Amino acid sequence: MKNLYLNNRFFFTLFGVGITYVLAFFFPVLMGVAHGFLILFFLAFIVDYLLLFNHKNGVQAQRILPEKLSNGDQNSIKIDLKNNYSFQIKAKVIDEIPFQFQKRDFNIERIIKPKKNVLFEYILEPKERGEYSFGNLNVFAQSILGFVSRRFTFQKDALVPSYPSFIHLRKYELMALQNEFLLGGIKKIRKLGHTMEFEQIKEYVPGDDMRTINWKATSKRNQLMVNQFQDEKSQRIFMLIDIGRTMQMPFNGLSLLDYSINATMALSHIILKKNDRAGMMTFSKKAENKVAADNKSGQLKKISQALYNIQTNFFESDFSRLYQEVRFNIGQRSLILLFTNFETLDAVNRQMKYLRGITKNHLLVIIFFKNSELQSVMNTNPESIQEVYDEIIAEKFEYEKKLIIQELKKFGIYTIYTLPENLNIEVINKYLEIKARGIL
Repeated sequence: MKNLYLNNRFFFTLFGVGITYVLAFFFPVLMGVAHGFLILFFLAFIVDYLLLFNHKNGVQAQRILPEKLSNGDQNSIKIDLKNNYSFQIKAKVIDEIPFQFQKRDFNIERIIKPKKNVLFEYILEPKERGEYSFGNLNVFAQSILGFVSRRFTFQKDALVPSYPSFIHLRKYELMALQNEFLLGGIKKIRKLGHTMEFEQIKEYVPGDDMRTINWKATSKRNQLMVNQFQDEKSQRIFMLIDIGRTMQMPFNGLSLLDYSINATMALSHIILKKNDRAGMMTFSKKAENKVAADNKSGQLKKISQALYNIQTNFFESDFSRLYQEVRFNIGQRSLILLFTNFETLDAVNRQMKYLRGITKNHLLVIIFFKNSELQSVMNTNPESIQEVYDEIIAEKFEYEKKLIIQELKKFGIYTIYTLPENLNIEVINKYLEIKARGIL
């Protein structure tokens, strides 16, 4: 009886029978009608109960989960539901999804014909990395009478990890391999030169660089032949992620750290596809989660595992420690992408000597973030004095960011200043631009 649940129809019908008895008190002729309704009600209840509980496995259900969830993306969860009864049922599915999603009203209803299967899905969008625990998959079945429901319980526990975003890696790969990447649209990245890694000699076609004509091959073949070069491979690219307090700021449910981690995954995938070597490290009071730069087949998995459960802390990040780590552990000249968030010019100046120390031996790109809320304030037309003050303050913060960019540029430090939601595209585009210009 623990799986027996009374539906609203049971109580409404019982209430109607009670009203009939009340009316029969004033009109005795209705007493027989009230008795008849009560008998029919109990007969219908018994028949409904027997229909649902006479079959041991009246309903079968299976929750189909992915091996891992992609943080910040829409993940599909499927449920396969089968009706083993010889009659049509109405099934109400209540899946006990992880508490992190805070969904207290999860409810899916389906009409299933006898001996038929239905497959449906729902979407979950995790905002945190870590483990997500699913509870029971509950299915409440009711017959056409609808007085009672029978509960079936399946898959009592399931644990699924949420990893940094990986769903869109294929999309980024296809765009990057064509060198067609730009925020808000697509364009060709114009190569300003070429590297000296020779690939082959091929026939000249309009548009080829005239400076690459191979005159010896041209004389032998009696037609224009050109040397074809390719981007240098096995270049080292390191992604350094600040996990200090400045990276805790959330936008659209994700912290700046999560945006940085997702961008690191996307960029690492492209780096490895370009046959370069990807490495990463996190830092705050000390350097952690180090992955040496490599391009072996399991490198992306190593980076994903290192990023899986990283959390921010409340410390002020120690850039002097970061400088020491880079100096002693990254010997060969490399491209270093530093994910952090400077809010004021003073904050940059305090760390400038360490940043300049890194640029002596490496190409440094600092990535910091636009405040999307301040951007929305600046893009509105103020209608009150308070809104005017808010816009002025927002513009002051934006001007401070521009000063930071100019200050870093003076010392040969590249920057990416972007909205958090555009970070993946901006970072990959900057990497491809550096490769195309051959400045590493």
